[in-house]
Amino acid sequence: MSEAAPDPTSAIPDGLRRFGALQPGPRAHVRDESARLAALRFERIRVTPVSPTIGAEIQGAQIAQLDDASFEELHRAWLEYKVIFLRDQECTADQQMAFARRFGALEVHPFLPANASHDEIIRFEKSEGVAGYENLWHSDVSWREVPSLGSVLRCIEAPPRGGDTLFVDMIAAYEGLPEAVRERLQGAVAVHDFMHSFGLALDEAQREEKRKEFPPARHPVVRTHPETGRKILYVNAVFTSHIEGMPREESDALLDFLYRQATVPEYQCRFHWEPGSVAFWDNRAVQHYASNDYWPDRRVMERVTVIGDRPA
Repeated sequence: MSEAAPDPTSAIPDGLRRFGALQPGPRAHVRDESARLAALRFERIRVTPVSPTIGAEIQGAQIAQLDDASFEELHRAWLEYKVIFLRDQECTADQQMAFARRFGALEVHPFLPANASHDEIIRFEKSEGVAGYENLWHSDVSWREVPSLGSVLRCIEAPPRGGDTLFVDMIAAYEGLPEAVRERLQGAVAVHDFMHSFGLALDEAQREEKRKEFPPARHPVVRTHPETGRKILYVNAVFTSHIEGMPREESDALLDFLYRQATVPEYQCRFHWEPGSVAFWDNRAVQHYASNDYWPDRRVMERVTVIGDRPA
């Protein structure tokens, strides 16, 4: 990385800066992060980046058979690349859970269907009769007071075409914001709520019961990663309701601008599934989007989610 290299965005006419997430031209902070990641070294696993700032495929590791030293390297790669991908995993549901437990206690999701024999495993079984509705950018369970640390997703059956999952780096999204917007977000708190997503499938009595269990959660719009110390843009279009202390119209406009940062391809990576593939993402630092381009074909996945920490 050359400190003398000019900032290419300085030549963008002021009239084009108003597009925000659609800003044309290169992004200097993407170059800087790509150079930082390229300098990382791993001894026990092979790490192949799949985009400039997010995502890496890992070779030389089976999550069911990781010694402590290999696990530590895998953990470091996960923190650095924010989502890691492993193919050809010989892994049972119990071994998937055991791997996830090395990062913390497991969550039982109150709304999504579980594996028949494991409450901690969510089963996504899509077909002609059961379509997928995860094709929106989101951060899992941000409506909880303590959202998840991350998820381990295993492919059991993949469609012949499509069915990829996309991930977006919300650290890069924050760092790419105009300075004036970052200043405006200092100390801002957003409310996250399940009501306009999972709540839509409940009747009034069920909503009332779940509301007592899961009241709206308040999280900083910009959270700090508890392990890396990096700043993360932490709002998403599925679960974030509004920014506290701001007129609704102003809150909606600002949130719409912030949501659009997740749509920037320069901050994204994409993973094509095969049976036996595993993805493990840091839910604190990324959002994801399950591409629903395979219907009516069949796609079967199982996910284990690790309970995280209260955003700060």
